[in-house]
Order: sequence, then structure tokens, then C-alpha cells
Amino acid sequence: MHQTTAIQRLAACDKTGRYVFTYRDLAKIFPEDSVRTLQAGLKRLVQQGILINPAKGIYLYSLSRHKDSNTLEQIAKTIRRGEYNYVSLESALSEYGAISQIPIDRLTVMTTGRKGEYKTSFGTIEFTHTKRPVSDIVSNRIDVGRPLKLASKAAAYRDLKRVGRNTHLVEEQVIYEDH
Repeated sequence: MHQTTAIQRLAACDKTGRYVFTYRDLAKIFPEDSVRTLQAGLKRLVQQGILINPAKGIYLYSLSRHKDSNTLEQIAKTIRRGEYNYVSLESALSEYGAISQIPIDRLTVMTTGRKGEYKTSFGTIEFTHTKRPVSDIVSNRIDVGRPLKLASKAAAYRDLKRVGRNTHLVEEQVIYEDH
């Protein structure tokens, strides 16, 4: 893999808005490379600062024009691709003003995938598994024009109680003021 070829292909992906990749994505972008060549090439691109490796198996094109405040959500979406994921718990309740503390470097995400915590240079992503039916998940999320959808106020509060998190900071009148 030549650096100029890599930058050209990654820039082409960036033009479509795609700048966070899994290892498998990059294997498709560079199909001519063997596994060993691809791994060595990716290692070089990370060392040169062209790619950032925010989590195991996840790569971010550092020269992207799309890096912004939603990058952490884009990383979360890529980590749990193929699952239903949405911003909930403290992150969502903070956005609604239902809790006064604003999680600055932490994103709380409900997922149908595995639970887990990922510390990245962009912040920490905390995945919490949910067993809620897909129909319930879909009907209680709001598209806010970001990579991940946002839980409704009631769903975020319900998720918080369901997973046994501390609810003493929640201003319940904010949760129920629209009803």
C-alpha cells in the first residue's frame, strides 16, 4: 500500500462522509493487499498520522473534513455496526436538561449488542445492553441529524431506571412536562 494511494482512496471515502472504518472496511478499500501487507500499511498510516486508531479494530481518517463534535457517535456507530444503538441514559437526559450535570467526555449508548466501555482519544463510549423489543426501540428514538438517534425523554429515563443507575439527579418534572 502506497501512502499516496491510501490518501486518495480515504479522501474519496471522506467525500461521501465516511471517515471511520473497521479493519474489514479497510480490507475492502485495499483489496489488492494481503493480510500482512494491509496490517503493515495500516500501522505505517497510523504512525504517519494519516489514520488514528481510537479503539481496537477502528480507524479514523485524520485528514477528514467531517471530523466534528459527532465523531464520538460515529465511532460508537462503527463499533456496534449491525445493532440497534441510540444515545440514552445520562447523555440523553443531559441533552433534555433533565439532569444538571453534562457528561463532557462520555457518551452513554443503549445497544442490542454487547455491553462494554471504550476509551478513545475523543472520549469514552459506554455501551449498555438492552433487551427491549426492536419495535419499542424504534418507536422511542428521535432522529436529531447525528450519527446515532436520541432516546425520547421518557425512554431515556426508563432506561436509566431499568439498568439500575442513580436517578437522584434527575428532575422528573422535566421528563413529564410535555405530557
